[in-house]
Amino acid sequence: MRRISGRSVALSLPRRFICDLLHASRHIPVITFERQVDINAVIAVRKRLVQPPPWAVLFAKAFAIVAAHRPELRRTYLPLPWPHLWEAEESIAAVAVEREYRGEQGVFFGMLKASNRKLLAELTAKVHEWKTKPLDEIPIFRRVLRYSRLPLPLRRFLWWSAVSWSGRVKARNFGTFGISLTGAAGATATNLIGPVTTTLNCGVIQPDGTLDLRLHFDHRVLDGMAAARVLAELEEVLKNDIVAELETMIDVGTPRRSRNQLHLPLA
Repeated sequence: MRRISGRSVALSLPRRFICDLLHASRHIPVITFERQVDINAVIAVRKRLVQPPPWAVLFAKAFAIVAAHRPELRRTYLPLPWPHLWEAEESIAAVAVEREYRGEQGVFFGMLKASNRKLLAELTAKVHEWKTKPLDEIPIFRRVLRYSRLPLPLRRFLWWSAVSWSGRVKARNFGTFGISLTGAAGATATNLIGPVTTTLNCGVIQPDGTLDLRLHFDHRVLDGMAAARVLAELEEVLKNDIVAELETMIDVGTPRRSRNQLHLPLA
């Protein structure tokens, strides 16, 4: 057999971060629920906006609205110093953003605190900042890169501490729920793991205006019927609260975009 050639490639800092995240999340019993939702009303009003808010922003605000009256969505399981739940007063959305780092694409997470109480325009501006500003000018991205430079044993200890002992520390670093959307690329994950209680993702928007919306949740914190109700409530918030705010953003003097311009990126 001929000798197989190749080379060793060191883990970049973003890859180290993802490895650490998955290691810290490996024991979480994640269950996934899926619901087909009708988002025709959202699509229709987005078509009338020249620069519509990203879908990640719409889902982040809608989920935070639901979580405002569902405390179980603001809770997290902590094993130490004894098994218990910790409940945050407000939701913090951890939104996945893809950025280039030294010639390689990496995933970073920006935090949207209390998005249910903020305007979509304000949330959109923050996400735009995450996507365009230099990485070292975004504090949470800069912190990820700094901690990812530490030796592996120290990183693993810090991650273990952050997800095990303090709800405040866990929420500050990882949020209370996650948003990860890849539908713009035409594919999506059917299961996700992470250190937070709930993560939201979805499939590709279908021609009939429906979408497969998925809630991945820690079964130690949330039960199945509650998860099913959350998805139903989330659909209603999208159809009502989110549509109503989008309508206030319409500039009646702005021409509608062409059909090709409108096609539905989810990031």
